[in-house]
Amino acid sequence: MSNKMKAMVLDAPMQYSVKEVDKPACPERGLLVRVIACGLCGSDLRTLKSGHKNISLPWTTGHEVSGEVMEVGTGYRGQWKLGDILAIAPVVYCGTCEFCVAGRYELCDNSRELAQHWKGGFAEYMALPEEALALGTIQKVPEGLDPIIAAVAEPASSCVNAQEKGQVGLGDTVVIIGSGPIGCIHISIARARGAEKIIVADVSEDRLKLCEPFGPDHTIDASKVNLVEEVRRLTNGKGADVVITANPAGQTQVQAVEMAKKGGRILLFGGLPHDNSKPGIDTNLIHYRGLHLIGTTTFAPRHHLMALSMMASGRIPGEKLVTHVLPLESFAEGVDLAVSGKALKVVYKP
Repeated sequence: MSNKMKAMVLDAPMQYSVKEVDKPACPERGLLVRVIACGLCGSDLRTLKSGHKNISLPWTTGHEVSGEVMEVGTGYRGQWKLGDILAIAPVVYCGTCEFCVAGRYELCDNSRELAQHWKGGFAEYMALPEEALALGTIQKVPEGLDPIIAAVAEPASSCVNAQEKGQVGLGDTVVIIGSGPIGCIHISIARARGAEKIIVADVSEDRLKLCEPFGPDHTIDASKVNLVEEVRRLTNGKGADVVITANPAGQTQVQAVEMAKKGGRILLFGGLPHDNSKPGIDTNLIHYRGLHLIGTTTFAPRHHLMALSMMASGRIPGEKLVTHVLPLESFAEGVDLAVSGKALKVVYKP
């Protein structure tokens, strides 16, 4: 077996290519997997553009992974064996902070990530260290679920966590601002949790068309109408029970507070740029309308399991979410598709 492999290597911001590199060795207490699929994430695009504080270039990213176990370390004592097909999400928890001890892994103080602290999955092979196998989010792909779909369970896991915290449920009117892949996942989860009316808003007509297969009840082109007024119109003046900001624009957080029903829940899902993260929300509206402003980020192992289950059952229709499957050699083409908004999820098959 060759000790070389193909991998996407980021040499400097916006300087990346697929090249031949050394294949990673199997960690003594870990696993070596053959990457079956690796999804392209918005955070990957940001890293390609600007680098990342946790990586030193040159580096191989890619953290939405499925793979087949090809080697088992001599000291490995876990449950996975040769030939197992795994869904590999990136978060590695410390296990010792107050949040991990309390079982609130999504808030871990000292979490690390595959593709940051260890090299990622835009490659033919990926080494899984002992830490990730002991305290990470790695699961066997459920029976009947395409590993290409299972690779993108990671972003769905964060959405499961968010809607759990926001208690989305029967009879709710849910507004999702942002119709990209995250917005589409939120549509599916809200529907599965019993939402009665789902409204999706975006400033891109093309993006709104991409979300239509997920079955929103209404779509709003916010570049053409006043978003808050339109939501009020569609809700008989009452506003939405739940508003999810699935985008990185501060103005939508302001609008979310303005369009929420009395007692409503606002899930701040999309993070804002660090230098522009104080958008000027009217806190009097939160105060007098009794609103719940909820921050959500990342996920715990149970959320990853639930995301995989929802994909296996079709409640999250992964075949609609993954719009482009490309060979790793076409990495730049996939980046162009994602940046232009012509794709929902791009997945590479090394």
